[in-house]
Amino acid sequence: MSATLAKGDFQSDQETRWCPGCGDYAVLAAVQQFMPELGIPPERIVFITGIGCAGRFAYYMDTYGMHGIHGRAPALATGLATARDDLSIWVVTGDGDALSIGGNHLIHALRRNVPVRILLFNNQIYGLTKGQASPTSELGKITKSTPFGVSDHPFNPIALALGAEASFVARTIDRDRHHLTEVLRAAARHEGAALVEIYQNCPVFNDGAFGALTDKGARDANQIRLRAGEPIRFGAENERGVIRGDGGCLEIVEVAEPDDAGAARSGEAGRRAAGRTVSEDALLVHDPARADPGLAFSLAKLAETPTGPTPIGIFRDVARPVYRQTGATEPASEAQLIELLGAGATWEVG
Repeated sequence: MSATLAKGDFQSDQETRWCPGCGDYAVLAAVQQFMPELGIPPERIVFITGIGCAGRFAYYMDTYGMHGIHGRAPALATGLATARDDLSIWVVTGDGDALSIGGNHLIHALRRNVPVRILLFNNQIYGLTKGQASPTSELGKITKSTPFGVSDHPFNPIALALGAEASFVARTIDRDRHHLTEVLRAAARHEGAALVEIYQNCPVFNDGAFGALTDKGARDANQIRLRAGEPIRFGAENERGVIRGDGGCLEIVEVAEPDDAGAARSGEAGRRAAGRTVSEDALLVHDPARADPGLAFSLAKLAETPTGPTPIGIFRDVARPVYRQTGATEPASEAQLIELLGAGATWEVG
């Protein structure tokens, strides 16, 4: 089946309507390009969306889909996943839709480990309703709803998902097609709930919010790419890294060149003007398969806002029981339904 499918099989006949330059276009193109890899025909794939700019996504995928009500996409997807374990179910939502009115639906889908893939487009603003502060807007941000600046502490979607014991949690960026596709591929392989936060630029109401991670002159210095089994290093010349500090918290440090490794390992441990310097063997090795989500949570908290060094990639990918339909494998008979509905105390009205 995978050999016969192409991107065009997942493109609907609907005109794509987002603002020019919106990051949603890049994500849509990446998803449509990736879908044939699954080898699943479009009629066995479902996209469920909530309200917001991301809600249009379902119209542009030539699969089954539903444009649900505000915040309820995870609940709708849970019902479908419970009834139909033969479907590949995807939820597309935004930071306002998922983390405001839909917050409880999101965390319960994650804690139950419902087999759905949730793509959370985070542009740190309400786009569809014209630029109000969202649950991920940074402190002090001036918006139409916060003329004196945001005073509410923002959600960290990755930390929130890990707190709900999500079994797969990742972050990627709309403008990085290769990385985005890698993360989508891993999420599709995962058995259970998968949350993928996608930093998505809103060129009208919050342009450049992720410039530190996307701009050519800054991205190499600030993207901390998480790779399983590898020391966490980053920087234009791979000159920085992440360690567990003396107090147990994670720290960003300078990494010594091989010639300086001995000095870095010495008792002096090298305090330089640029900051603490260590050898590569002192760096934290990333392990998304750790059962304890504590380390992944610490990585999520390494950057409170994406204006400096920020981890991207897969934070957690573990196996645990999947929420599925249990009990009878055959449909209930009419007699069984009547018995069920008539059980216990019943009343006749009229």
